[in-house]
Amino acid sequence: MKIAVAGTGYVGLSIAVLLSQKHEVVAYDILPEKVDMINHRILPIKDAEMETYFQEKELHLRATNDAQEAYRDADYIVIATPTNYDDQQDHFDTSAVESVIEEALAYNRHGSIVIKSTIPVGYVKKVREKYQTQRILFSPEFLREGKALYDNLYPSRIVVGEQSEEARIFAELLKESTCVKDVPVLLTQPTEAEAIKLFANTYLAMRVAFFNEIDTYCEINQLNTQQIIHGIGLDPRIGNHYNNPSFGYGGYCLPKDTKQLKANFAGVPNNIITAVVDANDTRKHHIANRILQKHPKTIGIYRLTMKKDSDNYRKSAIFDVIELLREHADILIYEPTMQESKLHGLPLERDLERFKAMSDVIVVNRLDEKLQDVKEKVYTRDIYGRDE
Repeated sequence: MKIAVAGTGYVGLSIAVLLSQKHEVVAYDILPEKVDMINHRILPIKDAEMETYFQEKELHLRATNDAQEAYRDADYIVIATPTNYDDQQDHFDTSAVESVIEEALAYNRHGSIVIKSTIPVGYVKKVREKYQTQRILFSPEFLREGKALYDNLYPSRIVVGEQSEEARIFAELLKESTCVKDVPVLLTQPTEAEAIKLFANTYLAMRVAFFNEIDTYCEINQLNTQQIIHGIGLDPRIGNHYNNPSFGYGGYCLPKDTKQLKANFAGVPNNIITAVVDANDTRKHHIANRILQKHPKTIGIYRLTMKKDSDNYRKSAIFDVIELLREHADILIYEPTMQESKLHGLPLERDLERFKAMSDVIVVNRLDEKLQDVKEKVYTRDIYGRDE
């Protein structure tokens, strides 16, 4: 098979690496520097498994910034471009997806177009009507930041929103490249697949919000959060996973997916979906209030990335907390991955020892042993020392 992948972020590059084990894959990106890195087997993102595959596996993978070259002979064109949530319009900005669809239809007369980007419920039906084609499919991804290739190699399920032969073949392409023998494969209608993606992420966000509210209650009432969460988690119906308190759910997926699902519920009776979005804002205000009760002059923000092994801080929950704090105290940010001296007008410090010395309170979402010597300054809600 010849496969094109549009977009080389976590989703696109992990799919490209997965499929290039057995098939010819061309990755398309508009940035020449990313194309050059991929062609020289230099990983442009942080992902442990992907790094290993880049260095040790024989991959039939190349990259280009020529869309026509990427799409023209492809049997499948996978779209993995970002769909940021537009708060003004109350829906995903799908313009990047539609741009790829238009180019793919113009350059390729036979290939199936598979959307991997997260999209609103009902989107595939609309674009099929708009472009007068049935070649457009949707296959949701269920990936964790920093574990994208791992989650493609060991998937919990493969979902394709179509029940055609093209959909069955695409599902098989994904399945044959995994490290799992019996991966559940679900072929659904397009709109049902779109709903599966948004409801799954909103359930995860709800779980994060629930355990964060337990922690808020415990912090205010001086109870031991860990004992309570552990006792709850011993019930096998609940489980001891995805329960580590945080500053709120963030990242590229959960905030926008929950907002999109809330928008899709317009006119539909609901309480829970709306509450999931509202609960995240409430949590961030609580975190900011607890920090300010310490009356710090300088608040140190330790890392903008909310997970230990991530280099991605887009949409991190900490940004909203910073906005709530910056009017009341000086903010100093420690983020060694950034070379700039300021971010949003706030100073960046790359010397950890200077950062520690200058901060009255050090705010950290996930504990790090590098802060052990100043633990009396640290404010965190991390009770397990793990990301989830």
